Amino acid sequence: MRHALVVLHRWFGLGVAIFLFISGATGALISFDHELDAALNPDLFHAHSGETARRQIPGPALARAIEAADPRVRVTYVMTEVEPGHTSMMSVEGTIDPATGKPYALGFNQIGVDPVTGTIQARREWGQISLSRENLLPFLYKLHYTMHIPDVGGVELGIWFMGIIAIVWVVDCFIALYLSFPNFRSWRKSFAFRWKAGGHKLNFDLHRSGGVWVWLLLLVLAITSVSMNLTDRVVRPLLSTVSTLSTDAFASRTMNPPEKPIPALVSREQVIALARAEGSKRGWTEPVGGVFYASAYGLYGVGFFQPGNDHGDVGLGNSWLYFDGRNGTFAADRVPGTGSAGDIFLQLQFPLHSGRIAGLPGRIVLSFLGVVVAMLSVTGVLIWVRKRRARMVAARAAPGPLSQPVRQGSMPVLE
Repeated sequence: MRHALVVLHRWFGLGVAIFLFISGATGALISFDHELDAALNPDLFHAHSGETARRQIPGPALARAIEAADPRVRVTYVMTEVEPGHTSMMSVEGTIDPATGKPYALGFNQIGVDPVTGTIQARREWGQISLSRENLLPFLYKLHYTMHIPDVGGVELGIWFMGIIAIVWVVDCFIALYLSFPNFRSWRKSFAFRWKAGGHKLNFDLHRSGGVWVWLLLLVLAITSVSMNLTDRVVRPLLSTVSTLSTDAFASRTMNPPEKPIPALVSREQVIALARAEGSKRGWTEPVGGVFYASAYGLYGVGFFQPGNDHGDVGLGNSWLYFDGRNGTFAADRVPGTGSAGDIFLQLQFPLHSGRIAGLPGRIVLSFLGVVVAMLSVTGVLIWVRKRRARMVAARAAPGPLSQPVRQGSMPVLE
């Protein structure tokens, strides 16, 4: 059995090594994507008006002004208020071009707007394959979970592919743990590092012992990777067999193609008022922080958070309420810490995977784990290369078949 598991670990490891290396390296960076992005792109994040005492234009009014100035643009996400000195980051999409029946190709899907003057300071296409300064962090972020594999026929091949990679990683985590402890007596060796030995001995220890020390955290990373990439396709259906899940606002609706967006018949201001009333009934103290409209689903989402906490930096994230964009009826909610065991499990996935569940210390730990994942990928490949080279040398040194007697029933071993 051990030999079979060694072979499985070898080929699983080689099969996913390059993808886990990329995901680990990018994950180490995107744990601080907002901070790094702001440092690289000050025009996109820092308002030219500065930390002025002048009153900000409310987010919905800013969005209306942007849409009025350029009818090709539909604002899909806007914050009601931002921290002083920061831009109002908006997500946008193209409206339908009457001449073609398709959305306008804007060349950008994200803008940074000065909340005092209403000036658009910067634009970019989030997720574009580009290493330019304005696109670097979004490029790395999307590379992390899709490898930028394009969709085909509406199927998100990149997300599916990385979800399957994550499933292999989960299985291999258990195989690696078993192989790391060949016998009970020498268990201490599985935690040791031969720093002074260097060379292949240290490389082996970094791979084996390095994985053992953080094994549980690596398993959490692998499981959350599966959950986040394959939520609707695999995880929710499996969870629903053992736990009652709350209504998912998007899963219960059919997604329209880009050329057939569902128009919003209810304004942002009206939805915000509905959300405030609902939040007040529930006794929520957090203000309405942002609102988005998903035209493919005809659905509004309203988030509750303080200015600057739109990422949900601690705990299970922010609370959200969802409303039908055609008539304003309440559709669903997402309230961290509430619901069934299955609901809580789903709510935990992103905070655990990003480290945000523990705030800044958690993000530091996750950044370190990203480096560890990349290191394990490299050391594993180096171990395989060394062993393969040794087997090839041994095979060349062995006597040829003519100089050895052939035993009856013998079979060649194929590598």
